[in-house]
Amino acid sequence: MVAAAAPPPPESGGRRQLARRAGLVSAGVLASRILGLVREQTFAVLFGAGRELDAFVTAFRIPNLMRDLFAEGALSAAFVTTFTQRMEKDGTASAWRLANLVVNALAVVVGLVTLLGICFAPALVDFIAPGFAEIPGKTELTVTMTRIMFPFLLLVALAAVAMGVLNTCNVFGVPAAASAFFNLGSIVGGVGAMAWIAPGYITGVFGGHAGTDPAAAAHAITAMAIGTLVGGFLQLLVQVPALYGVGFRWRPILEPGDPGLRQVLRLMGPATVGAAAVQVNVLVNSNFASYLGDGPVSWLNVAFRFMQLPIGLFGVALGTVALPAVSRHRARGDTAALGRTVGQALELVALLCLPAAAGLAVFGVPVIGLVYEHGRFGPADTTAAAQALAAYAVGLAGYAGIKVLAPAFYALDDTRVPMLVSILSIVTNFVLNWTFVRVLGFGHVGLALSTSAVALANCALLYGILRRRVGPLGERAGSAFVRIVAAAAVMIAAAAAVDAVASPLFPAAGTARHALRLLVAIPVSGAVLWSAARVLGIPVPRLRRRP
Repeated sequence: MVAAAAPPPPESGGRRQLARRAGLVSAGVLASRILGLVREQTFAVLFGAGRELDAFVTAFRIPNLMRDLFAEGALSAAFVTTFTQRMEKDGTASAWRLANLVVNALAVVVGLVTLLGICFAPALVDFIAPGFAEIPGKTELTVTMTRIMFPFLLLVALAAVAMGVLNTCNVFGVPAAASAFFNLGSIVGGVGAMAWIAPGYITGVFGGHAGTDPAAAAHAITAMAIGTLVGGFLQLLVQVPALYGVGFRWRPILEPGDPGLRQVLRLMGPATVGAAAVQVNVLVNSNFASYLGDGPVSWLNVAFRFMQLPIGLFGVALGTVALPAVSRHRARGDTAALGRTVGQALELVALLCLPAAAGLAVFGVPVIGLVYEHGRFGPADTTAAAQALAAYAVGLAGYAGIKVLAPAFYALDDTRVPMLVSILSIVTNFVLNWTFVRVLGFGHVGLALSTSAVALANCALLYGILRRRVGPLGERAGSAFVRIVAAAAVMIAAAAAVDAVASPLFPAAGTARHALRLLVAIPVSGAVLWSAARVLGIPVPRLRRRP
């Protein structure tokens, strides 16, 4: 093993340091989300909201759900916690050995899971989307793409370990930007494969003849599934030079009895359930939505894509930079510092997510219309997706807060509490879905609303239990939250009023109208929010060091 870099220094800088490091992660996430929107826009233009896109979304959701649960959820949290403790207590050589053991064990286990997933793809699709069987060819297309995309799970699992190593070494920018290469590879690889497999389809779309040949559409969407594998490979490959730079060298070793590897596995079991609530709820939503005809699965997917932007920029970014810090505080026995770090991260989550939620809820139509309303994705699709986005936005702060709170429990070697809270959340979500869709008839909007309610309840429970465990999470947390809510309310009221005055002056419909509404609303929202924050005494973090 080649000598490695020195372990990270003690934490300092508090809230400003968290904001600065989160800013690095947010920059990478922003690039990824922008390319992700381009990727989704490509799907919308080429396929619209119908059979092919519903099939792709469902097929990708199966390995993607397992990625969120095992790779970027439980595995990332369990590995970062154990790797940080090993580096703090036993030195870098021992930590690198643990990283090799995890990588090699992961390749064996996830490789086997991938093979099983390919074999049992028909059963998985029938379980997730039983309503597809009522539409000729939809189930078969979904099964084919599920089998193509299942190896993505192995690629992204290895990428998650790389991300954990780099984050523990305080390298945040490269792993955050890696997902941008996934989206880039998905677009270029998918369109390239489409030119090979279905060369006439793209011409047909822009010539007004797409959709007349279901076989061509099926071949075209299958090409996009191939592009997903290209993107997963690039996401892993781009992190390799940075891994080499911090001192990691791969070694072909396996030792199932290693205490560190066993600790990672021990944490992963309950952590998998603990991280599962939102994603399993999305899966349950797909089951209900599959009975609502063509469109609802795609509308919910579009809406949740926009939700993932602030979740990634704020929740994931803050959770990513907070986890190594709280793990080090735990290893050093400083519980007060741990609680303080979590509280600072949650205050930043509220400051960033509450205004974003208000904006998405009120301006969902121009936001979605500007990006998606092209080709076969029409105004009715925009309206339906915007309704789902407004319902999802209700729970935005809850989604993001979970990204900070759940890993804090893992740093305390407590995976039981997030697991129990998530089990309760999953049961609650199913009951709410049944009530909103089957009893009240809210349709796809009810599915989004139930997911938001569960996310908020999950976040509140985790917050209350962690506060009892470690003490106060920051100073005057309640007062700060009330002031942030007030600032967000003032912001959205001003933006809505200006939009109501200006909208009659814009074109009646189309891309120009959506763009002009946002060009007016965004600057007004930013200026009013900044002014309200200053008046209410809300500290706005500076991401740059003072000279």
